[in-house]
Amino acid sequence: MMRWLRRLFWLSVLTGGGYGTYRVWRQRQASPATPQWPAMSTQPSERAPATTTSPATVASPRNWVPPVNGKCPEGYPVKANDNSGIYHVPGGRFYARTVAERCYANADAANADGYRAAKA
Repeated sequence: MMRWLRRLFWLSVLTGGGYGTYRVWRQRQASPATPQWPAMSTQPSERAPATTTSPATVASPRNWVPPVNGKCPEGYPVKANDNSGIYHVPGGRFYARTVAERCYANADAANADGYRAAKA
């Protein structure tokens, strides 16, 4: 009895593997090998606007300044981190140990560039 159960188990494993292989093969046969991209337009008016979500690409260089020797210059106390998308204001819990990648004059400028305020 145990021998037949073992054989039935292995038969079902082989059948399932064969069916999975068949499904992958059929799916590859049905879809094209290379994706069909829409034609690019050289007219600026026909181009789709660029959409980005990264704060590093959204920010305008006029709103922020780079840190000098790892510290924000005078008049730009808000520290922003590109990796996390978070900004820290003076007096915040982690302000002292935050390594600034961008420095803003105020929190509104950092918000406008896509950063969010630190929760702590």
